[in-house]
Amino acid sequence: MSRRSSRPRQTSAAIAPASPCPCGLSATYADCCGRLHAGAAAPTCEALMRSRYAAFVVQDAAYLLRTWDPDTRPPVIDFDPAMRWVRLEILATTDGSAFHTTGTVTFRAHYTHDGRPDSLHEQSRFVRHQGAWVYSTAVFAD
Repeated sequence: MSRRSSRPRQTSAAIAPASPCPCGLSATYADCCGRLHAGAAAPTCEALMRSRYAAFVVQDAAYLLRTWDPDTRPPVIDFDPAMRWVRLEILATTDGSAFHTTGTVTFRAHYTHDGRPDSLHEQSRFVRHQGAWVYSTAVFAD
């Protein structure tokens, strides 16, 4: 989910605070990723990965940029209007807890593009920046 592009977009209003969180956990958006989007710190790199996926769903470019390592962050995020993120699967995690300074999350993000289903399989690397987890780089698995 390392999509780089040329222009920012505002947050979508498609997800209500009481809606199920798009990250797949059994909590409302407000109680799960919404609180991270509002400024709470992600306690683990998996929580950050889930919240970044949810940020793609709600098109929260500011959150994606804020949680991207400054050394690898693009200047802006652009969202493809033909793309709809539909489901996240966390496949594996390595490190990334309160006791680590790095971690990885391997995931498959399912989406449709122009109505056609597809998925993105990636291993994302996270690092600590000024004490907070941030997305650093990715290796695409397929």
